[in-house]
Amino acid sequence: MNFPVFQRSQLPQFLRAAVLGGVLLVVPLGLSGCDFNRAEKKLADDAQQLENENFDTDLTFNSVTLEDFDKKGKLWWKVKAEQATYSRDQKVAKVKKPKGEFYQDGKAIVKVSAEGGEVLQDGKRIFLRGNIVATDVRDGLVMKGNELEWQPEKDVIFIRKNMTGTRQKVKAAAQNGKYLTRARRLELDGKVTAESQDPNFRFNTEQLVWLVEKDKLIGEKPLQMERFEKTTVTDRATAAKGEMDMKTQVVTLKQNAQLNIIDPPVQVNGNLVQWNIKNRLIASSQPVTIINTKDNVTLTGNQGNLDLKTRVLTLIGNVNGAGGPNQSQLRSDRLVWNIVTQAFQADGNVTYRQAKPPLNLAGPSAAGTLKDQQVVVSGGRVVTEFIP
Repeated sequence: MNFPVFQRSQLPQFLRAAVLGGVLLVVPLGLSGCDFNRAEKKLADDAQQLENENFDTDLTFNSVTLEDFDKKGKLWWKVKAEQATYSRDQKVAKVKKPKGEFYQDGKAIVKVSAEGGEVLQDGKRIFLRGNIVATDVRDGLVMKGNELEWQPEKDVIFIRKNMTGTRQKVKAAAQNGKYLTRARRLELDGKVTAESQDPNFRFNTEQLVWLVEKDKLIGEKPLQMERFEKTTVTDRATAAKGEMDMKTQVVTLKQNAQLNIIDPPVQVNGNLVQWNIKNRLIASSQPVTIINTKDNVTLTGNQGNLDLKTRVLTLIGNVNGAGGPNQSQLRSDRLVWNIVTQAFQADGNVTYRQAKPPLNLAGPSAAGTLKDQQVVVSGGRVVTEFIP
């Protein structure tokens, strides 16, 4: 390296480290939580400040290695750059083509590269910018964006301006991202989209948490989901909150959930709906509404499950059914219903009414097929009322 002649004591700390063969570029921004708006504004303000910084070309060094250590003497990060230029007040160093590693507990966890960057405040803050590529070497997560900030004391990486994250069969994109390296938790904010393969899904929301090691996507804001077979959308879902476990292929929808299935043609509504994609099962432990959109039949119950393979729906507790060509109404404590054939078995306090022709039935149990207007009430005391 080409260095001007300085007394070591005259140089800033990070420059003295460079002269000795090692410097570290570290960047705590002092941000906390998931306040992405504050993080974005802070980064933008600091970036503008750096643009106006006055750099001294006499303090330029080529082929430098920058590194730093934590209080225990363990390597925190290490970056090689084609060139480093220092400001006149020696408080900021601008690096060109940086490549290096971020460390945790003395072990390299993330490899990073960029077009350029700056080291601020005597080596205590780092910005990297331009074609950011950061790869978690532990699990292969690749994050890209236009600006990056590393906070080693908090185990946090911020990436802003068109951030993307890719790992195995999942790809996510957002305006900004925050990666907690110890928890392996990627928080995405602003116009978030996420796509997965096997199962083929697409998410749209404003904020999404990706638990990388656990293979889970969690949305705490209103979200929309679509499932595909090749390029065709087969199912759609919306909810105030939701999550997907990609290992088990189970989607959980919470609060004002609506799930639309094409085959069979049903709509499921509730505040807690669990969708097992692999086993093709839908279940709810809370009040749920099932609508057969083809036959215009609506069924409700305190809880229930739908087997999409057999097309059989089971509802338990305060069961109500209405609709069909003869304007039927059915009530019971428990109901097993075939979505396609409309064959059913109802048990417990059964009442059945139809308008065409007028008929009321009541009894302990009932079975039949509504579309054929065939209903048999049995067991114990049975009441039949023909209405003229």
